[in-house]
Amino acid sequence: MFDSLRNRLSGLRNKLETDIDSSSGLLPETETTESGAPTAAPEQKIPKFSEKIKTLVTERELIISEKDVGDTLFDLEMCLLENDVALPVTEEIITLVKSDLTGKTRKIGSSVHTIVTEALRNAILEVLGEGFDISEYIRGHEKPVKILFTGVNGTGKTTSIAKIAFSLKKEGFSIVIGAGDTFRAGAIDQIVTHAERLDIKVIHHQEGADPSAVLFDSIEYAKAHSMDVVLADTAGRFHNRKNLMNQLEKIQRVMKPDLIFYVDEAVAGNDAVVRAKEFNSAVGTDGVVLTKADMDMRGGAAISIAHTVGKPIVYLGTGQGYEDIIPFIPGMIIDELLPKE
Repeated sequence: MFDSLRNRLSGLRNKLETDIDSSSGLLPETETTESGAPTAAPEQKIPKFSEKIKTLVTERELIISEKDVGDTLFDLEMCLLENDVALPVTEEIITLVKSDLTGKTRKIGSSVHTIVTEALRNAILEVLGEGFDISEYIRGHEKPVKILFTGVNGTGKTTSIAKIAFSLKKEGFSIVIGAGDTFRAGAIDQIVTHAERLDIKVIHHQEGADPSAVLFDSIEYAKAHSMDVVLADTAGRFHNRKNLMNQLEKIQRVMKPDLIFYVDEAVAGNDAVVRAKEFNSAVGTDGVVLTKADMDMRGGAAISIAHTVGKPIVYLGTGQGYEDIIPFIPGMIIDELLPKE
């Protein structure tokens, strides 16, 4: 995942490390002639970029000023924007990195590699937030936990519900799926097929039925059978489709979901970020599920959505199989992008 961003960040990190080292004033050791006189030190070649990063060095410490890292931070800003990180999130990361790197003393013996890596890791972790442990939430919440899934058409919402059902069932939770997408042709058959393969109960009515009624029946079934979780599918829609958004508001009033998860594709980049923000404004969002993360070379959506919407990413879809979904753990993403080595 996120190969493009990972490679660019690695290159920037190494570049900054080299430039800080070369501008630290540390000269190579001199050699002596047979007479004991020191030979002239070879001419020190300073990379062109290092002229822009002039690190002040004392006997035991180095100090990096804001001016020293300005050009490197510009490169970092371009790297993030080119990899679909939203502009406000990019600006936040740059601010955090600058704050961490500048105005502080670093001991000469300390690893510049570690200094730069930690600054970048801490900044991205800050914008990713703390994540969300859905299993812990379910265990500590009154049953059944009702989770409503929203999103635009074609982003893998129904398949993601099946994957999440599979994951939660493996953890010992009892699941019922509500086939609330009565609008799209074939949607009911699709979720029923998934449920049969997974041996999970699904409640459905005929195509065109009132989705609120379907999901009401799903909740009543879960209550009657003391089940842990209701996963409620809904028709894909855009926030500006008034009739479908009104329908979703009715579903919310009837269902009273404990959690609303917005589903979109990681490969959509900034489009996914914008749509998530619009859905959150229109109907609310408690968490985000990003599909096709395995196909996302850039990683901008995964970094941007949580910060932009103010809600955590809960799952990443990573393939076609039911097992190909993973809980979103911020530390895991950081290790993917910037391993400590």
